[in-house]
Amino acid sequence: MANSCIKYEVVTKSYGKKIIIKELSLDIPADITTAIVGESGSGKSTLLQMANGLVIPEKGQVSIFSKPINKVSIRKQRLKIGYSVQGAGLFPHLSVLHNVTLMARLLDWADDAIQSRFEYLLDLFELDPELSPRYPYSLSGGQQQRVSLCRAMMLNPPLLLLDEPFSALDPVTREIIHSEFLRLQAIESRTTVLVTHDMGEAMKLAQQVIVLYEGRIEQQGSVKDIRNNPASDYVETLFRVGGN
Repeated sequence: MANSCIKYEVVTKSYGKKIIIKELSLDIPADITTAIVGESGSGKSTLLQMANGLVIPEKGQVSIFSKPINKVSIRKQRLKIGYSVQGAGLFPHLSVLHNVTLMARLLDWADDAIQSRFEYLLDLFELDPELSPRYPYSLSGGQQQRVSLCRAMMLNPPLLLLDEPFSALDPVTREIIHSEFLRLQAIESRTTVLVTHDMGEAMKLAQQVIVLYEGRIEQQGSVKDIRNNPASDYVETLFRVGGN
């Protein structure tokens, strides 16, 4: 197995009286795409938010790149993380250019380096440079999601966290962006964790799949292994509904 990028050590998280994740331990390997699959409420987004320091477990420890996440370290660690969510999550008052380049400007990148990276990402995701001064409200859903991915990739982070970024797109646009995502991974290989409820999407984009059910790991392994040897009726049902 590849080296671990994200490590969860006996983590527990609840909201009110409802336990979302209970004493879960998990290693997510580096340099491949891992999909976390499960129905709504299974805990998959909570796991992703723990890796970004947005959610702190009540018990246990989360580490990225072998360094524990805590209130002191998380700001520096987030510079190594790209994050894109369902619905794009763009700042409505910022143009495409300023949405994508915001973090680079805050980090005092040189203007020519910012422009070069921005133009490279637009080309990678097949976005017209004429969109640069436009605001999110004037973009299509597919364009907004591409811009969100550009923003997540601006600092060329070694870790990319994607929380159902494609689920709100129409089927044709989703297929196009899936192809662009696969091309991105071939050009700029990195650790990617994709949260999705769609097993078909997971099989298409990921090398490893983690199936969550009620806050616990139902099965973990390669796409081929899980497809050929589902560990439970629940996993088999996910394949029937979303897989081929």
